[in-house]
Amino acid sequence: METKRILITGASGFIGSFLVEKALSEGYEVWAGIRKSSSREYLKDSRISFIDLNFGDEDMLMRQLVEFVSQHGRFHYVVHNAGVTKCLNPEDFDKVNFQYTANFIDALETVAAADKFVLMSSLSAFGVGDEINYTPIKLTDTPNPNTAYGRSKLKAEQYLQAKKDFPYIILRPTGVYGPREKDYFLMIKTVRSGLDVGAGFKPQHLTFIYVKDLVDAVFLGLASEVKNKAYFVADGDVYTDKEYTRLVKEVIGKKHVLSLKVPLWILKGISAIAEDMSKITKKPSTLNRDKCKIMKQRNWECDIAPLVNDLGFSPKYNLRRGLEESVEWYKENGWL
Repeated sequence: METKRILITGASGFIGSFLVEKALSEGYEVWAGIRKSSSREYLKDSRISFIDLNFGDEDMLMRQLVEFVSQHGRFHYVVHNAGVTKCLNPEDFDKVNFQYTANFIDALETVAAADKFVLMSSLSAFGVGDEINYTPIKLTDTPNPNTAYGRSKLKAEQYLQAKKDFPYIILRPTGVYGPREKDYFLMIKTVRSGLDVGAGFKPQHLTFIYVKDLVDAVFLGLASEVKNKAYFVADGDVYTDKEYTRLVKEVIGKKHVLSLKVPLWILKGISAIAEDMSKITKKPSTLNRDKCKIMKQRNWECDIAPLVNDLGFSPKYNLRRGLEESVEWYKENGWL
């Protein structure tokens, strides 16, 4: 039987490193797409091959793929996980998440370098959901992203969807958490310090997906006959912001926490200051104007029935189990 060859872009990141581990465990010939400057902390397995694709130069990218196919053969699967979630300049979202993705899709299609393509998008591509009745966001809803990040992801989706003869699957995960992840980790660390800071006074309905379940969804999509479809990815449960904090407190064993609710207008001001400061320090800030809009959003419920029905997706982790495994990893690795 022919060994399946898979390319995973953004392989050095949080989700990417778990995708690589899963591919290795499944017996794939694994190519990790990373920049030469990227960390290989979680990519130390000797079975991993590396490739540095120049997404910003269409001609160079085409030459790289032609050379690869001539030497190694085509990729059976490509998981395009590369992208940015925070930038110094908002226009970089469009450049990296949309234009680089479009360049990559065009090159793969021209060279016939991939049999199936998975685009890692985001629930943010759909924007604000129903914040009155809290009905879940559905695939039939009209996307209306309100962030530069979400708009860049939607543009990449639409570009891919216009390729009728290019086999793809689009996955739109909700909040992804797990070992090695840094943003939710900061929230956990804050609660551990005795403080719970919330955005706004109206309850939030939150959804989550543990990184290993998201990876399973990717590989279910690759193995299936399904093509040219898009799906939301979540664990199927919904939590209020208070329920999330309570679970974090229980998992880390913190009984007493001071809860503070920051009015959204104050959060907006703080976010603007943090973003302006990041331009001085030349380091992207976790808190910025785009992130403020995401934190402001009240309803993150989404309909995962199509994913369950089409791909047989069945998450193994609820939020408590996922948090327990994450916190254990954070402690073992000296983060907590």
